[in-house]
Amino acid sequence: MNRILGLKIDVDTYQGMRRGVPRLLSSLRQEGLRATFFLSIGPDASGRAVLQILKNPRFLKKMVRTRAASLYGFRTALYGTLLPSPKIALSFPDLVRQIMAEGHEVQFHAWDHRRWQDELAVRPEAWIRDWFRRGIEGFESLTGRRPASFGAPAWLIDDRVLSLVRDLHLNYLSCTRAKEPFIHEGTDLVEIPSDLPCFEETGIEEGERRILAGLAEGGIHVLPVHAEVEGGRMSENFVHLIHAAKKLDYRLLPLCDIHPLLDRKNLITRRFRLQLLSGRSVPCAV
Repeated sequence: MNRILGLKIDVDTYQGMRRGVPRLLSSLRQEGLRATFFLSIGPDASGRAVLQILKNPRFLKKMVRTRAASLYGFRTALYGTLLPSPKIALSFPDLVRQIMAEGHEVQFHAWDHRRWQDELAVRPEAWIRDWFRRGIEGFESLTGRRPASFGAPAWLIDDRVLSLVRDLHLNYLSCTRAKEPFIHEGTDLVEIPSDLPCFEETGIEEGERRILAGLAEGGIHVLPVHAEVEGGRMSENFVHLIHAAKKLDYRLLPLCDIHPLLDRKNLITRRFRLQLLSGRSVPCAV
């Protein structure tokens, strides 16, 4: 049976781009690996998360459990409120070019990650359309091409989103948490989901245990990685996990190399639903 582990790296914040991405690039270079970087392009409005702390006790619990201040930094907690929102990938064009030059896949994650995560359900379709327009224009200015994939912020989508991405001529999506790849109902688009947990949800010891238990089964898996976490305080744990996956004879690949390995005839067509997963503060598409 194939043993393949996809590395899906989400970059959600300015600090994740500035500090986490270079550290992850160094780790991947030393290990001789390539990954998929899903980049947030536009403003870092992370400071608006304070509104979630007031409205959602689960969010506050998550911030305490993950020691968010040490992960994201003090300034990040003020962006979009007391401090202006800096652009994320757009502030680092040379770094984006370095990611691509080192052979990694670069795809579109977000224009404004925080507002999508907090406000998608109440925003009109025109807002979603403009969000994609701004993000894709920024992506094109950085990479010189249109994105071939979309990885939704916080694994959050709705029917309007799928209707819009259906017309973007993408090769695949990575927007859900699910056990195996499938085809999104009504779109003909292949979904390569994140099936393994991430450290920020589980903590280090529990995360390693659950990830390695999933890998013991063999097959195709996708590990969700965050530049702010595995490129920050948990960078050594990320490298340790890579070594463990290699010992299990896994090939570690970017998602663009997994997509051609999937036989569409064997993929089930499914409709997503929203579910609150353990360790998360808001529901994800599953």
